[in-house]
Amino acid sequence: MSESYSHIAELHRTLPAFSPYVPATALPYLAFFLLLGTFILGFYFTTLPKDTIPIREVSVASAASILAGFGVVSLFCSSGVNV
Repeated sequence: MSESYSHIAELHRTLPAFSPYVPATALPYLAFFLLLGTFILGFYFTTLPKDTIPIREVSVASAASILAGFGVVSLFCSSGVNV
């Protein structure tokens, strides 16, 4: 064995185990509230009046898209599909 391998193996043994920032037990609730916000913003988007410069529409759609993205990822992770 080379010296670099033994050094890396020693680091592997001494480093602490991985711990996620968000506990796995909170993922279903997080997914529910993020996706609920997505559907509420989607409904709100359909009630907006048509403007010539759609700044409000773009901001609502962007917020809904971000919520949907994180909601779907947390839903997948809570069901065991680690993405």
